[in-house]
Amino acid sequence: MTIVAAADGSALGNPGPAGWAWYVDGDCWAAGGWPHGTNNMGELMAVLDLFRATAHMPQEPLHILCDSQYVINAITKWMPGWKRKGWRKSDGKPVLNVELLKDIDAAIKGRTYTFEWVKGHAGHELNEAADIRAREAATAFQAKREPLRGPGFPGATAADPPTLDFVTVPAAPGAGAVGAAPTGGYHGGPGQSDLFSLLEDELDPAFGPGGPGPLAEVVALERELLDPFVRTDPLRVGELLHPDFEEIGVSGRHWSREEMLAKFRQEDFTPVDMQVLSLAQLDQDAVLLSYRSVASSGSSLRSSLWLRHQGQWRLRHHQGTREG
Repeated sequence: MTIVAAADGSALGNPGPAGWAWYVDGDCWAAGGWPHGTNNMGELMAVLDLFRATAHMPQEPLHILCDSQYVINAITKWMPGWKRKGWRKSDGKPVLNVELLKDIDAAIKGRTYTFEWVKGHAGHELNEAADIRAREAATAFQAKREPLRGPGFPGATAADPPTLDFVTVPAAPGAGAVGAAPTGGYHGGPGQSDLFSLLEDELDPAFGPGGPGPLAEVVALERELLDPFVRTDPLRVGELLHPDFEEIGVSGRHWSREEMLAKFRQEDFTPVDMQVLSLAQLDQDAVLLSYRSVASSGSSLRSSLWLRHQGQWRLRHHQGTREG
């Protein structure tokens, strides 16, 4: 019988107090976390603990519901290549969250498993249950109290603790001193998910092997804004758009942030292919991205100005011009 479970992670501040959880039903779930970590660490640890908790049932297939494309891609697509390169990316940089990934690599040997991406915060019963428990664990560590660990999986032995080394995680601008977090748990600008640096391997070949380093964060965020699923999520779009965002559309119309959020809620968005043309870091907190967008309706040349706002990259200005 296939075991169906949702796995999720949470971080208050990202990095900050972090939690993880997997959930099968009200009598079968587990959660935990750390005083300081990232959302991606939580997502990975939830999957790792689920494999460990079901290790006494190796014949049973696992079907894992996950709202993190980073986790799904890391385990199902990127990990074999990283292993061949000594757990390094194509640009020679160490893979992030490597200890967790090594533990997952060991835990999945001989197991039958599938991943299914589900949209987060969209009312999916199992995903919501895992999210609530992961967030509770992060909140518990923030309050310096023991989190609710859950009943675990029936018949399971105690799971091994994660084999994580600890390093200091950079604080966000203006923040005080921070604690420790697992090695590889944070990269790039404060408050950014390490998904984006991993996507360096997926960037356009014009940038050469490994892509443009930390600038890959902005490319990945722009791609996220073109994702139809993301554009229907007003909370996520609100996180990506700068408070002073404005756009000059291909029609010449000026759009404010509020108008754009309303437009996203109403539009029937079709898939768009993004072809990066240039990428320049203007200063420590400003990146200018130019690209061609190609959709069924035609192609446009676009430019986006991303600013680091309160420790997070956010889109300040966007302009498009119809091509041809």
